[in-house]
Amino acid sequence: MDDLADCREVFAYFDSKGDERISVQQVGDVLRALGQNPTEAEIHRCIGSFDREARLSFEDFVPIFQSVSKNRFVFYDIRKMCNSLTSSEKHTVEEFVEGLSHFDKEGNGMINVAELRHLLTTLVVIRNK
Repeated sequence: MDDLADCREVFAYFDSKGDERISVQQVGDVLRALGQNPTEAEIHRCIGSFDREARLSFEDFVPIFQSVSKNRFVFYDIRKMCNSLTSSEKHTVEEFVEGLSHFDKEGNGMINVAELRHLLTTLVVIRNK
């Protein structure tokens, strides 16, 4: 797994000006595309030292990602598994359920519909890049 390469790929997707930077206002969207679910307070805490009109380089973004990342390795594993669904690599239902179980916050064998929607949307954004 190359977590940094995945992070760079998503970061580049949000670089709308081609200057290898993102707007400080895009930080939350990029974090969510990377499978994170930061609160607005967490985002503001991370970007508080930047001007509202600032554009962040990848080097500026990495520490922000690292400070809010939760389950980043789990997310990668699920993404890898989903990407392989169309390849010749086979996974069992149990492996897929185990990957999703990391998002079962209550430990009751279920995940929130909104969280599943976010997870699947994030996978589509990254896969269609």
